[in-house]
Amino acid sequence: MSVLGYCILAIAKILNLLLNLYTFIVAAAVIVSWVNADPSNPIVQFLGRATEPVFRRARRLIPRFLWRTGIDFSPLIVLFVLILIETILVNLLYDIARNMTGKPW
Repeated sequence: MSVLGYCILAIAKILNLLLNLYTFIVAAAVIVSWVNADPSNPIVQFLGRATEPVFRRARRLIPRFLWRTGIDFSPLIVLFVLILIETILVNLLYDIARNMTGKPW
């Protein structure tokens, strides 16, 4: 049963790493949107491809009256969701792994 606990721990660590990496990608996309970056730059293109589908889904949650402000709140919503996933799911997986292995992390 301890092997399953270590597998769950590995999944929790990988998920935590991926969530942190995507958080940095979202932050980089926000910073790039503030400056006049060259759209043909491969880094700018990567950031757009990595974040725009998620931002588009988040924009559907934003009320129409906030669109008139000229501020894109979708990165903020995405960051809140990433924090929720990390707080709830990753910590839940850590707790399950801790209970299965009997070792504190």
